[in-house]
Amino acid sequence: MIEASNTQIWIIIIAMGIGTYVIRFSFLGLIGNRDLPGWLLKMLRFTPVAVLPGVVAPMLIGSTAAHSSDPLRLSAAMVTLVVGLLTRNVLYAIVAGLSVFFGLGALIG
Repeated sequence: MIEASNTQIWIIIIAMGIGTYVIRFSFLGLIGNRDLPGWLLKMLRFTPVAVLPGVVAPMLIGSTAAHSSDPLRLSAAMVTLVVGLLTRNVLYAIVAGLSVFFGLGALIG
């Protein structure tokens, strides 16, 4: 673990907050009231589809090997995949996967 003083930690937190603000402001503040080009709008439509595997993959192949063969996690991932393919709606896929994960988790214990 890295040793850091309270001052160093606060400097890092503030710098990360400023960086996050600048990144978000670049889209919302600078170009929020302008029309975007068609090619950029077309690419932005794929953002949720690109984010979903980034959310699901760590759940399946996380740092511990015990989670990789967990039937609860695998079944939730499969339901998410199937619902996403059938409905072509990321929100429905996420809700279905979460429902299976927490529903079966409550039943299995």
